[in-house]
Amino acid sequence: MRSPAAALLLGLVLALAAAPVQAEPVIVALGDSITSGLGVAADEAYPALLEVRLRRDGYAYRVVNAGVSGDTTAGGLRRVDWVLRARPEIVIVALGANDGLRGQPPQTTRANLEAIVMRLQTAGTRVLLAGMRMPPNYGAEFTREFEAVFPAVARRANVALIPFLLDGVAADPTLNQADGLHPNAAGHRVIADRLWPHLRPLLKKP
Repeated sequence: MRSPAAALLLGLVLALAAAPVQAEPVIVALGDSITSGLGVAADEAYPALLEVRLRRDGYAYRVVNAGVSGDTTAGGLRRVDWVLRARPEIVIVALGANDGLRGQPPQTTRANLEAIVMRLQTAGTRVLLAGMRMPPNYGAEFTREFEAVFPAVARRANVALIPFLLDGVAADPTLNQADGLHPNAAGHRVIADRLWPHLRPLLKKP
């Protein structure tokens, strides 16, 4: 039986393989299980909701969901070349949560994110970086250092930043699934709404 991660990767490969023949400009959401929409329907995940919002507002963009459950910044870095096959105009980089949950040194997370952003920029892609935070039980020093990674990367690379991907969603039981970690359909709607003001300035006018 194909694993969920393998199925997601297969879907990503197929989507990216088809992307160059598409006339519409492409936005890729490069992330982990939050981006992939673990536990919700494909059309309920925030990348799909962003595409609906784009089309509703007259922007003819196609959004490719490149979220893989369990992925880290290291995994995302290994997938950059696949992402670039879609020739994206914009990439939303929403990685790092699994780094933090596994206790990976924030310096390593920062180095990986900087490498991801640099490779995307070198290819002429605009980047929106999504920040992440850790629960307080990981300790004050670690949570502070981890949170500081994302604005530091954004400043150094001069890219747009949404400070916290789960702003307004984290710790709200009405917006999360039973595990308390993954947004439900309502939570994904909040994420899409909070992302929109940061994404819109990167778009070409309709």
